[in-house]
Amino acid sequence: MLGKTAGGLFWMYRYLERSENTARILDAGFRIALTRTATSEDEWSSIITTSGMRETYLLHYDKFDADSVINFLLRDKKNPSSVIVVSESARNNARLVRTALTREVWEAVNENWMNLNEALSRPVRQKELPLILGLIRQQSALVRGALHGTMLRNDIFDFSRLGTFLERADNTARILDVKYHVLLPSVSLVGSSLDNVQWETILRSVSALNSFKLISGGELTPREIADFLILDKRLPRSLGFCVGKISTNLGYLEKDYGLELPCHTLVRTLKDSLSEITIDTIIEDGLHEFLGNFITNINQLGQQIEVDYRFSS
Repeated sequence: MLGKTAGGLFWMYRYLERSENTARILDAGFRIALTRTATSEDEWSSIITTSGMRETYLLHYDKFDADSVINFLLRDKKNPSSVIVVSESARNNARLVRTALTREVWEAVNENWMNLNEALSRPVRQKELPLILGLIRQQSALVRGALHGTMLRNDIFDFSRLGTFLERADNTARILDVKYHVLLPSVSLVGSSLDNVQWETILRSVSALNSFKLISGGELTPREIADFLILDKRLPRSLGFCVGKISTNLGYLEKDYGLELPCHTLVRTLKDSLSEITIDTIIEDGLHEFLGNFITNINQLGQQIEVDYRFSS
C-alpha cells in the first residue's frame, strides 16, 4: 500500500475517534462541574487542559467559562481539534482514500460531516449540550459499524484500526486525568459521596458504568475503577484493551509485509509494561504521573508508525 493511502486511512479514523472523544471529555467535565458546589473557572479550565489545547485556547479567549469552552471544543475553526474541524478532516481523508473504502463507509463518513456541520452551525447552549454530544457519539458509531460490517480484514482495515485505538487510548488517559488530577476539589473528599458521583461520571463518559457494575457488584471505589479503565482488557476503551488491539494490528502488518520495524518494538514494550504493572503500583507511584507517561508513549508510538510506514511519501 502507498504510504499516502495508509496515512489517509490512519488519520481518517484518528479524526473520527477524536471527534467522539472530544465529546466524551466535554461530557465528563460538564457532568462533574454540575456536582461542584463552588462556582469558578477551574472546571472549564481543566477540560481545556485535558484536551491538550490550552495554549491554543489562550490565544483566542481570555477566560474559562462554559460558553467559551463549549464553542472552542465543538465549533471553533481556530481549534484544529474541534469537532467541526476534525469531522471535515476525516471527510477529506476519506475522499483521498475513496477507492480503498466500501460505499457504506464512505457514505457514513460523509453523513457524519453533513449532520455535524448542520448541528454545529450555530452556538450550542448548555441545555442542548447533552443532545449534541450524543449525536457526535452516534455518528462515530455508525462509521465504525460500517467499517466492521463491510471492509476486508487486510492492511486497509489494520491502518484504520491503528488510528482508532491510538486516539482512543490517548483520550481515555486524558479523561481519567480530568477526574483524578484536576477536578477533585480536595483530598478530604476522596471516598465521599461527591467523589463517588464524579467517578461514576467518568465511567459514564466512556460507556463503562453498566459494565463496571456487572463485574464489580456495583461498589464504586477509585482503586477498582482506575484498575478497570487502565488494565482490564475486557473493556473496549481501557488502556490495556487499546494497546492490545494496536499490537495485534501492527502484528498483522509485520506478518503481511515481512518487515519488523521500530514501531513493533515500541508497542511490545508498551504492552509488556501494562501487563506487568498492578494498579497498586500505579497509585503508589502516582496516577497522574502514570497517565502523563502513557500519553507521551502512545503518541511516540503513533509518530513512529507514521515514519515506519512512510505516510508522507
